[in-house]
Amino acid sequence: MADISKMAGHLIRRLNQISVSVFTEKVSATGFDLTPVQFAALNSLKENPGIDQASLAGLIAYDRVTIGGVVDRLEQKGLLRREISVKDRRARELHLTEAGTAIIQSITPIVIKLQNDILQGLNAIEREQLVALLEKATLGGNALSRAPKRELK
Repeated sequence: MADISKMAGHLIRRLNQISVSVFTEKVSATGFDLTPVQFAALNSLKENPGIDQASLAGLIAYDRVTIGGVVDRLEQKGLLRREISVKDRRARELHLTEAGTAIIQSITPIVIKLQNDILQGLNAIEREQLVALLEKATLGGNALSRAPKRELK
């Protein structure tokens, strides 16, 4: 009989559950209302102002169809705005609003700090090793994802 508690897929799913739970608890305790994906989107827009939705989806490895709902919710919260592209009038550029910039600046230190809470059972060296291995495995399997991470062109 297979012991799923020792299988990578099961452990990754469980660690994702823990990660989302810790993120939600810590972020909401400080008065912010953001999901991990919304944080990733805002953080990417801070670093890449003016990108379009498809580019944003690629940067955070999120499904291109589903990212529309994320962008809609962030726009409804007043954290980003869509502008018609000067290069292509059919395209919409995404930009952080002042409120979006303020929230990403306020929340980033909280998100950085909670990373240790996600990996509570590990010491600093083990956390660093695990993150390096997770990054290596994720990059190695990127093409297998239905929403692969894509860099900007």
